[in-house]
Amino acid sequence: MSKLGNLGARLHRGEVGYDFVKNRKIWYGLSILITITAIVGLTVRGLNMGIEFQGGAVFTTPKNTSASVSQAEEYAETASGHDAIVQKLGDGSLRIQVAGIDTDAANTIKNTLADDLKLDSEQINAELVGPSWGEQIANKAWQGLGIFLVLVVIYLAIAFEWRMAIAAFVALIHDITITVGIYALVGFEVTPGTVIGLLTILGYSLYDTVVVFDSLKEQTKDITKQTRWTYSDVANRSINSTLVRSVNTTVVALLPVAGLLFIGGGVLGAGMLNDISLSLFVGLAAGAYSSIFIATPLVADLKEREPQMKALKKRVLAKRAQKGETAPEETAEESYAEEPADAAPAVVGPRNQPASRSRGRGRPSGKRR
Repeated sequence: MSKLGNLGARLHRGEVGYDFVKNRKIWYGLSILITITAIVGLTVRGLNMGIEFQGGAVFTTPKNTSASVSQAEEYAETASGHDAIVQKLGDGSLRIQVAGIDTDAANTIKNTLADDLKLDSEQINAELVGPSWGEQIANKAWQGLGIFLVLVVIYLAIAFEWRMAIAAFVALIHDITITVGIYALVGFEVTPGTVIGLLTILGYSLYDTVVVFDSLKEQTKDITKQTRWTYSDVANRSINSTLVRSVNTTVVALLPVAGLLFIGGGVLGAGMLNDISLSLFVGLAAGAYSSIFIATPLVADLKEREPQMKALKKRVLAKRAQKGETAPEETAEESYAEEPADAAPAVVGPRNQPASRSRGRGRPSGKRR
């Protein structure tokens, strides 16, 4: 077995682990700091909305145009008086986007570009994009997001409980806020591809969270019938037992997205890949983080406000204080569900039978002859 596989098995059995829940205030503080930074970036810099949301014109030159991207960008900005985005396509043609112009301005810019690029104006294809189309996309995206969040809360409240639904909702909002804030700070263009990416990461984030919640639900059955573990202890075990799985799935998902973002968008200059790959990359990483450091510790906080969980925690801590322990000595392999709250210490040999009568009366040990 590989070292990672061995670590995963030991985490699952409870032989090793990190106390995520105990240090939850650190994670809450870190998340609040990151979220505030994202909100400040969004407020100060705003989002660089694409032409689909602002309206404007898209000019496409013939194949193998000799002008460079920087030259075409300079020509377009001079002709339009607006910022221009120029992308070189795979066939050598240039795609020039100029936002915030009308039909008359588009015709003038097209003719000026043709002169600067030493082309016939008929060789340049011009397409006008109205802002109403982008507005419709944005409205549909908001509707889809709202419906998704409502359905998620309802599903988790039914399948698990309302506290887990609240924790998952907070984690999803956390992921969306960070992703949108990164877009504002980096300055990447927001396009319909970005919207698709944002909606996609919600599923990944929810998947990681539900995996931990499912383990937590299974391990907290009849938790009040024992005095070994508090709810936070079991929540922490649930995180550790699914930790390697969550990390593996996240890394596997991030690798191709990183290829799109850093190689496709950065090295090869395929700018159209940036709009969706950045949202996926940031969202996947934020989703894995929130499922481990935010959602489950938050559930533990909410659950331990219940009177029965408060009473359980008091009994567990009192029992540990009597033994001089700060943590349970039993390993995770032992099931606490079978132990009543007033269970007596276990004895060697069959239960309810004296040890001297565990074998035949007066019969020596070994096989009977």
